[in-house]
Amino acid sequence: MKKQTSTTKYAVHGHSHDHLFHLLEQLQVPLDKLSEHGPHCHCKVQELAYCPLFRGMTQREHDAFLDRNVREILTFKKGETVVRQGDPIHSVMLLVQGSVRTEMITLEGNVLDIDILEAVIPMAPSFIYGAKNNYPFDVIAVDTAIFLNISKEAWLEEMANNKQLLTNFLTMNADLTLFLSNKLQMISLKSLRKKLATFFLEKTTIENASFTLKRSRTQLAEYFGVQRQSLARSLKEMEDEGIIQLKGRTVHVLDRSKLIRE
Repeated sequence: MKKQTSTTKYAVHGHSHDHLFHLLEQLQVPLDKLSEHGPHCHCKVQELAYCPLFRGMTQREHDAFLDRNVREILTFKKGETVVRQGDPIHSVMLLVQGSVRTEMITLEGNVLDIDILEAVIPMAPSFIYGAKNNYPFDVIAVDTAIFLNISKEAWLEEMANNKQLLTNFLTMNADLTLFLSNKLQMISLKSLRKKLATFFLEKTTIENASFTLKRSRTQLAEYFGVQRQSLARSLKEMEDEGIIQLKGRTVHVLDRSKLIRE
């Protein structure tokens, strides 16, 4: 299916980074506020070399990569559908600003909340070069989302000529595969408390026992496929038992051993 008609598309011409900054300014995106806070990187658009996807590459190499390959920038407003489940993957869509949520429609017609993705990350990297290269989920903009659109052929050629870029791409795919495996394991759990315990353990470590939820309580209930009241009750029980502490969207694990025993 085609993308929504309200999506803004800009053709990119020239061979310097001026075109990227000029187009972003046209979108009224302040360049000094393009810092990202996702699990995949902490960087600005002009500093993508420091993201895992470009780890080990110099700023010069990264700049040259963009100049060779970026010919289009796509922007989506909050709530717009970026791609739909089953759409063919024609290019590499690299999210460089904003965040998106991914959700899947099951055979029973239910909506399965997969994850919230934050820049900088390519969409569905594990499926781009598959024999059946279709998006496995809907991608919806959580806020204004900006993508660099790069042809699959160009990306493949870049990886063939750059061992570091290829290694980074394979590492990202392996990490996402592990995430999906953990997601399936959590879905298979029957108890909501077990699901919550697994979720909290994945988001924290012994050294870092706190994290901030990306979702509201209503969205979190949808993520676990339960009623909001059921979620609230289980969270309250875990707080009363001294397992966790909640402050707004911040979760602090007080007793990791009890989570493990759930």
